[in-house]
Amino acid sequence: MSSTKASDAFKFLPQGGIIQEFKVGGKNIVLGFPSAASYNLNGKSYKLTANNGPNTLHGGVEGWGKKEFVGPTWVERNGREALLFKYLSKDGDEGFPGTVELRMWYITGVEKDNGVEKTSLEIEYEVELVGDEVEETAVGVTNHSYFNISDGPTLEGTKVNISTNLHQVTDDNDIPTGEIKPFPGIPANEDFTLGPKEPNPDHCFILNDNPASVKIDTRKEPMRKLITLYHPGTKIHFEALSTEPAFQFYCGRFIDVPEMDGMPARGPRSGMCIEASRYVNAINDEKLRHMVVLKKGQTF
Repeated sequence: MSSTKASDAFKFLPQGGIIQEFKVGGKNIVLGFPSAASYNLNGKSYKLTANNGPNTLHGGVEGWGKKEFVGPTWVERNGREALLFKYLSKDGDEGFPGTVELRMWYITGVEKDNGVEKTSLEIEYEVELVGDEVEETAVGVTNHSYFNISDGPTLEGTKVNISTNLHQVTDDNDIPTGEIKPFPGIPANEDFTLGPKEPNPDHCFILNDNPASVKIDTRKEPMRKLITLYHPGTKIHFEALSTEPAFQFYCGRFIDVPEMDGMPARGPRSGMCIEASRYVNAINDEKLRHMVVLKKGQTF
């Protein structure tokens, strides 16, 4: 069994710690470009930057995904070689209270398993409230890479097996209503194939339907499979696993990126996102907010 450094199969950008390349069998399976280009907290309300209708999406106009991180730095993490990125978010950033530090580790490898080459990427996040401005803040961190394991411009023909079809039902503003039920047209633990337009989810799917059991630090929870993908054209097999209680499954209906930097234009369904996370909008639901409220002395 052998492993390689990140430079062989992966490339990362300091902006948002973005995964720029994730190569499987020499094929890059993430979309990217060549360069970087109301419940209250602390007894008061905070007006966040609205950038998606009335909503704050992805941390606002200048969310962490657009910030320049410190790194990557090679470090040892739990006995393994890892790439570390760090970012210090100041009090008031996009309206969020408190100075917090994000620490993110990428652990990579390419291994032979019974003659089959497996390329792996493990991502670990930590967020800590390091400033003294407030006693608590709200945190949500995930990966937002767009994956496409086909040889074509869209996801069509990708075979999918999803571990749960329970999802947070949303209203006309994409805000969860509080109801959780099976997503129409998507079976749980059964193979289905993505067509040219359907299924077309952009919803939060629930693995742990007991929200009271979700801790602010989920790393000691069992690793659970979120989704399995396979494309008969490339014969690439893809699995995503996480300790998080939920994940946003998005099949790219709103992608509209023009040709630039030598890369082709990308349209709807040119990639999918599998965003391991807490429940969506947890901060505004009394039964869910404990999973995203980070207090001084805790680690997300």
